[in-house]
Amino acid sequence: MRTLCAFAVAFAFTTGAAHAVNKKPASSQDGEYFNANGDPTYNISKDGKVDWYTYSGFLRYSAECLRCHGPDGLGSSYAPNLTDVLKTMSYQKFMATVAQGKRNLGGGEELVMPSLGADRNVMCFINDIYTYLKARSDGALGRGRPTDHEPKPKAWTDAEDACMGPE
Repeated sequence: MRTLCAFAVAFAFTTGAAHAVNKKPASSQDGEYFNANGDPTYNISKDGKVDWYTYSGFLRYSAECLRCHGPDGLGSSYAPNLTDVLKTMSYQKFMATVAQGKRNLGGGEELVMPSLGADRNVMCFINDIYTYLKARSDGALGRGRPTDHEPKPKAWTDAEDACMGPE
């Protein structure tokens, strides 16, 4: 089941390039896909069409995360490459890092990931952001905006409305 306000913690072709084999989800509910551990994951068809949550993740990543982590999750001089980080970081650790923030001291530098646990523009869509970045990390999704996506599920709209609250 989708947890939006979680303040705690074959080749696929997209954007014209071939990528790694798309891992098939273990289950789905209301247009959202999950791996065998129950963590949110992506679903990309052979023709490159992505699920709505992955597409939404691209949009939210681009609006909220790109300024530090660079285009397509590839990092910058300011923040790490998330396509590399998610090769080894678990979903739970990703959630905790985003919600609680992180501070690294070393090499004469101080690198700080701010706590975003109270930022509804991030936390209401954290699963979407994770699935987008995981698809990028696994090589199942290329750079740039996905060219096609599944329709927006009503469950996604309902969850967004519940999490974002009245305007």
